[in-house]
Amino acid sequence: MADDGIVKRLKVIVKDHGGQLALAGAIGVDQGFISKVINKKQEVSYYLISKLCFQLKYSPEWLILGTGEKKINKAESPKLITEIQMMRTELDILHARMRAFEMEIKEIKDNAGQQQKAG
Repeated sequence: MADDGIVKRLKVIVKDHGGQLALAGAIGVDQGFISKVINKKQEVSYYLISKLCFQLKYSPEWLILGTGEKKINKAESPKLITEIQMMRTELDILHARMRAFEMEIKEIKDNAGQQQKAG
């Protein structure tokens, strides 16, 4: 999920919390993890998004899409948590389909290469 928009909003969250070390402490991750994501040396993960949304109450809509309110109120939290979990499941399914298509393409290319050698 290498998205410049999410990284930009992560930088806003880092600033809101007084730096990478303070943010890392607030969500229970290593500061190096935050640094790697911000510097695009590591993908933005569901793990990080869920920590920011569940523990610090940032809106997943704002964090992922850049729309809506930055923070969520407690009444909306359970619904949004369910939506994030559903989106994660959909993403996993899409990744699995993509891997299957990649394997099919490789098989087609391999077969075409073998036919050219034989022909």
